[in-house]
Amino acid sequence: MMARIWHGVTKAEHFEEYTAFMKSIAIPDYKKTTGFVKLSFLRRIEADIAHFTLITYWENLEVIKHFAGDDYEIAKYYPKDQDYLLEFEEKVQHFEVFADE
Repeated sequence: MMARIWHGVTKAEHFEEYTAFMKSIAIPDYKKTTGFVKLSFLRRIEADIAHFTLITYWENLEVIKHFAGDDYEIAKYYPKDQDYLLEFEEKVQHFEVFADE
């Protein structure tokens, strides 16, 4: 199993709005991909910035490529992200999951 980790930041005032967007648009998009296993959606506010970390779990790297494209290390964004995100990190991180308890 592989994990794909993405991080994004918004203004703290958009904390709940961006959460709702992720739940209604992004998460269903991940879940409809064959080979998707599960996800962990993390969030926190630090001063006036909201941090979001999305960890998605996939059966293997080929499944991730099917979701993200051949250049699978490039972050995938949605058009609505432009309304919230303060920066667009170019790459995501991938890890092999060797234990999941």
